[in-house]
Amino acid sequence: MVKITYIDSSGEARTIEAQEGSTVMEAAIRNGIPEIAAECGGGCACATCHVYVGEKWVALTGKASDQEEDMLDFAYKVQPNSRLCCQIKVTPELDGLTVTTPDRQG
Repeated sequence: MVKITYIDSSGEARTIEAQEGSTVMEAAIRNGIPEIAAECGGGCACATCHVYVGEKWVALTGKASDQEEDMLDFAYKVQPNSRLCCQIKVTPELDGLTVTTPDRQG
């Protein structure tokens, strides 16, 4: 299992164990992580699973696809480290990943 820490907009951190091969969004939903709505269910068709990837993890999570970039246009307060967590696959290399949620979703 891969440990992921989700920090909500008020600064509260929750660390969960995620299954390899799932997405960061799926792990959040399975574990009741607040502030990740995931309205489209992981289809990269909305911006309601927007997170800020911790700086040391940006390279390891990869670059957003063109489709993801288009959806991020609808996200709230996009930053250079913004990603849709439905597009981040959980891999062993991401053990310890930290993501932060904005105070509202797109």
